[in-house]
Amino acid sequence: MSNSSSITEFLLLPLAYTRELQLLHFGLSLGIYLAALLGNGLILTAVACDHRLHTPMYVFLLNLALLDLGCISTTLPKAMANSLWDTRAISYSGCAAQFFFLLFLISAEFYLLTVMSYDRYIAICKPLHYGSLLGSRACAQMAAAVWGSGVLTALLHTANTFSLPLCQGNAVDQFFCEIPQILKLSCSDSYLREIELLTFSGFLFWGCSVFILFSYVQIFRAVLRMPSEQGRHKVFSTCLPHLAVVFLFLSTGMCAYLKPPSISSPSLDLVMAFLYSVMPPAVNPLIYSMRNQELKNAIRKVMSWMFVRMC
Repeated sequence: MSNSSSITEFLLLPLAYTRELQLLHFGLSLGIYLAALLGNGLILTAVACDHRLHTPMYVFLLNLALLDLGCISTTLPKAMANSLWDTRAISYSGCAAQFFFLLFLISAEFYLLTVMSYDRYIAICKPLHYGSLLGSRACAQMAAAVWGSGVLTALLHTANTFSLPLCQGNAVDQFFCEIPQILKLSCSDSYLREIELLTFSGFLFWGCSVFILFSYVQIFRAVLRMPSEQGRHKVFSTCLPHLAVVFLFLSTGMCAYLKPPSISSPSLDLVMAFLYSVMPPAVNPLIYSMRNQELKNAIRKVMSWMFVRMC
């Protein structure tokens, strides 16, 4: 038996146990990571460099790309390094840092998706009030609130979780440090404090989900009243990508955290964690650029400029 004061490192769940599969997982993870870096980097550059994209919708999209880059960079590089060097170890402070940054980025991303649904609601249902409700100052305040709320959520959970006495060993049944796996190592009833905090966060996230759902019900009601087919197509080109990202984020996160304990297993937990922490950052750029012609044009300009500079 050990306590948290004697734990200097944790042992993460390996992506594979044979050397050949470890190298295969390293190669696949590296490909996904580079694709996420390229996709989100192109969105960041396109929005920052094209003055026509300096609107609230694209400013929020720039923030989403930043959060996606941070999210996938928090988990995947360490997992790749462990696969490459055939190790499982992560230091106690490294685990706490990974825990904090991942929770901060995921929480902030969900708050941002809520703000983005409000942006689409105002733009489509109250277009005459868009400039007054979502000016540059309001946009900056909302973005600051998103990042600040994410930091506060992560601080509360990290401080509470890592203050618990840990006496169930140091093996974490996941390829990164997350709340459920750290709580499994606790040996006292004090873990109930974190359960209560998780319940409060769950209600907060549920409230955000209801707000997003309400916003899109109003949006689709407004779209059905539009006489112009071109107008409906333009609305769908900006709203459907956001709705797809929300669905991907919520469905993978809910599968990871709300699945019944009876069907839990290390392999299933690993797959679910991979889906909610790695796939959204990698797929989001593709989803947003698929139907958005303005963004595709800006990305083409960035890629053309990069090609010219390389030649």
